[in-house]
Amino acid sequence: MDLQLLFNGLTIGSILALAAIGLTLTYGVLRLSNFAHGDFMTLGAYFTWLANINGVNIWLAMMLGALGTIAMMLLSEFLIWKPMRDRRASDTSLIIISIGLALFLRSGILLIWGSSNQSYDLPVVKALEFGDLRIAYYRVIVIVLAIAAILALHFLLQNSKMGKAMRAVADNIDLARVSGINVEQVVLWTWIITGVLTAVSGGMYGLITTVRPNMGWFLILPMFASVILGGIGNPYGAIAGALTIGIAQELSVPFLGSQYKLGVALFIMVVILLIRPQGLFKGTS
Repeated sequence: MDLQLLFNGLTIGSILALAAIGLTLTYGVLRLSNFAHGDFMTLGAYFTWLANINGVNIWLAMMLGALGTIAMMLLSEFLIWKPMRDRRASDTSLIIISIGLALFLRSGILLIWGSSNQSYDLPVVKALEFGDLRIAYYRVIVIVLAIAAILALHFLLQNSKMGKAMRAVADNIDLARVSGINVEQVVLWTWIITGVLTAVSGGMYGLITTVRPNMGWFLILPMFASVILGGIGNPYGAIAGALTIGIAQELSVPFLGSQYKLGVALFIMVVILLIRPQGLFKGTS
């Protein structure tokens, strides 16, 4: 096994993991398959880039990018998703609306910032070398950031009052409501947590590659594959699924070429749907 490809896959898997957690949380709590999720990730990367090139430290820029993404997600909640829930819109309608929102966000990014690739204003750091293995500094940072974010999320879901309320709503929203849980508050916190994870994943992707308008659109399929593989609505399953997809995509490069990475994600997703539709772990029914 090529250790270089394995490490690269672990890096991509770490980025996919944060984005996939946000995607699976919105489904678990809101029952929303959000195809605009990848474009919110792109938006977070652009907000981070915009702050960074204006002299803001990259880590603070990521925080500002997260705030901007949260604001846009909450705006979409109040303008689109809450009215649709009040009208009891069908799943098909919600999916079509999310695709339209994705196109709207991508068009807005193209209109404001153009189609050129953008890069953060970062110092060049020499890669660490261990024999034939070259470990890029910013890829190490990506993995460390992902681990820190996952640990923080685990603590939030398992130990905080809001985390327990989110799990209750995901299990049975009607029972949660009659138990006195403020469901609308849970929805808002779900968007806030999703916004942070999505923006950070976009910012992390910008650390190892360029920021471009269609980056999130090309990652949405691996995100959904990760969610389906791990069990829809299960954040821990999404992490496992994302790491599996990321590593599988990179290990396939010597055999299929880099242009078929999305095909590998699609193949894994189809196989799982055929063999074990509920995913490898228990998801939300």
